[in-house]
Amino acid sequence: MEVMVLFGVFLVLLVLGLPIAFALGISSLAYLLLEGISLTIVPQRMYSGIDTFVLLCIPGFVLAGNLMNVGNITEHIVRFSNAVVGHIRGGLGLANVGGSMIFGGISGTAVADAASIGSVMIPGMARSGYDKPFAAAVTAASSTIGPIIPPSVPMIIVGSLAGVSVGRMFLAGAVPGLLLGVAMMITVYLLAVKRGYPKERRATLRELLREGRTAFWALLMTAIILYGIIGGFFTPTEASIVASLYALVVGMYVYKGLTWRKLPAILTDTVLTSSALLLLVGLANLFGWILTSQQIPQTVAALIMSISDNPIVVILIINLILLFVGAFMETIAALIILFPALLGVATGVGMDPVHFAVMAVLNLMIGLTTPPVGVCLFVVAGIGKLQMLTVARAILPFLACNLLVLLLVAYVPAISLWLPDLLMGAR
Repeated sequence: MEVMVLFGVFLVLLVLGLPIAFALGISSLAYLLLEGISLTIVPQRMYSGIDTFVLLCIPGFVLAGNLMNVGNITEHIVRFSNAVVGHIRGGLGLANVGGSMIFGGISGTAVADAASIGSVMIPGMARSGYDKPFAAAVTAASSTIGPIIPPSVPMIIVGSLAGVSVGRMFLAGAVPGLLLGVAMMITVYLLAVKRGYPKERRATLRELLREGRTAFWALLMTAIILYGIIGGFFTPTEASIVASLYALVVGMYVYKGLTWRKLPAILTDTVLTSSALLLLVGLANLFGWILTSQQIPQTVAALIMSISDNPIVVILIINLILLFVGAFMETIAALIILFPALLGVATGVGMDPVHFAVMAVLNLMIGLTTPPVGVCLFVVAGIGKLQMLTVARAILPFLACNLLVLLLVAYVPAISLWLPDLLMGAR
């Protein structure tokens, strides 16, 4: 009965539009009051959820992303991407995807990618003769690459949940992220040819070198983070601080879009974003503790295994569950609540924890572009002044493309494991 109240209150609050963190907290509180459990468990479980050293790198990477974004990096990334692929049919769409691949490797969050790239590309593509729903759909779909390509906030979370080094998780997302970007570029090109979208003039060698030199500083940031972690020069938390200092210097003295006057607003935004994320982690841990105490994860695992113990079928069922949940729930909360239960099922049929973690994150990223609660759809719809359903229809070809990549990642472990095994050794 109490478990039904837990889920009932949670779903009602979600439908009413309450932020996911508060929905988790209030539903958990209702359960604890009905069970007569002391409310001292609330701060205890919340604190234990965020009492992980590796989570300290979240504010650092959020700050680095904010610094680079305010420092005019988005414009330079888009210009470089356009210089490389703009002369191909649908070139601005290809540049949109390419820009998301580069920017996503800096911000690590899909929503930041959609907002930053979208504010530049959606109006620009519309002025150049592209359908605005198409421009919005490309932006939303490609924003999901950000949390796959390192650095990535969701990868930090699943690394701590699975007991896997964050460096290994970052490397594991690199190849799937690139594969996702290439697949989207192919989709953009095919749609551009079919619909007769324009292409830009070919950039001269001088223009290409100029834009490449400017974008180099953005690309170098990701390289420094990865090399520093893999080479053992610093921990992920230290890497986030290095990234922030690097972003501060580059934003002020290379791109020159960052000034000391802008820092208070950037720091305030970083504090608010990081606080919201850590509050969500803490309350999701409380919610997850309740589920564990009621043996819900074991029940889910037993239910899945009762359907089939065939690895192909089990992996498919796990994907369907994650896709469904991702369409309704925020990524971090879904990971904390579902990941431990589904990890046991996945490893039970022979999946490597790192492979499963990448698959889980990719599933939930696709959920960000899936109605009814696809956050990135709402972001790009707001930028483009479009109805959300209009964008949802336009994104269908990209959803099909992303699902194909998801199946490849799910059933071909080498896509996720090859690079970390090569650079860090097999576990």
